[in-house]
Amino acid sequence: MEKDAEGLAQTPSGMVPLFALYGEEARLTDAEFIHIEDIESRSRLYDWGIGSHTHRGLFQLVAVLDGGARVQIDDRVAEVAAPCVIVVPPAVVHSFQFQPGSHGYVLTVAEVMLFDGASAQSRPLFEALFLRPCLIDFTDAPAAAGRVAALLDQLMTEFRWPQLGRSAMCEWLLRGVLLLLERQRAAAAGADPAERVRTALFARFRALVEDHFTEHWTIPRYADALGITESRLNRLCRHLAGRSAFEVVQDRLLLEAKRRLVYIAAPVAMIAYELGFQDPGYFNRVFKKLTGKTPAAFRREARAG
Repeated sequence: MEKDAEGLAQTPSGMVPLFALYGEEARLTDAEFIHIEDIESRSRLYDWGIGSHTHRGLFQLVAVLDGGARVQIDDRVAEVAAPCVIVVPPAVVHSFQFQPGSHGYVLTVAEVMLFDGASAQSRPLFEALFLRPCLIDFTDAPAAAGRVAALLDQLMTEFRWPQLGRSAMCEWLLRGVLLLLERQRAAAAGADPAERVRTALFARFRALVEDHFTEHWTIPRYADALGITESRLNRLCRHLAGRSAFEVVQDRLLLEAKRRLVYIAAPVAMIAYELGFQDPGYFNRVFKKLTGKTPAAFRREARAG
């Protein structure tokens, strides 16, 4: 996705809305939560536009089967055309402006169900799919796109008409969709089996970072939780992200700091405490070292732009 010079639009309240589903109040998610709807049913209520928002603990797959959209993911923007699928992990700020009449599905799945509910054999097969936001293009794979569309159609049918074994059927269909998407993603990336093992391990690291970055875990603690050495974790991060493990954690903390400074009308000191810093002054120094600006200056410039 290309970088958007304008960035994400600020909401009237100065905060990124947190939704379970767009336009619905955030709530604790059921561990077995799966929701699917067609693109039109919700987006047409908002003139085909879904404003900047985020989800906690929920993954989304937006399958555009006909038409297209302008997609914003954090500070990146891209024009996408069918057939394609946009993968949006939890806590990522995103928005869509669909072309009127676009057809497709929005599939929302609880993080707990997606990973904790998967078997040890199946989880590594699709774990890499959710490392980061990504666009899976099916332009040159119409047959594969048709299979994904067929499974989503069946999932929609199961969702609308509860029958015997509905939960199991929905989960099986979901796994099928995920595996087809990962096949297409891996084919485009040219990933081999060894690479999939590395990406699966990196995905586990990123999940731990998402859960604990405000607790300021040390890198040895992350390595212990993964059952690997610190040096192996650093090699893994440099191979897949081009960054050390410490830099990956620091990047996530910095991203969250930027989001809160722009979207949350709270004092800088309060944001520092919420991010796990015991000393707001130290937060200021770290932020300036990484960005060249104080948090207050960054906030002023971001909101002025």
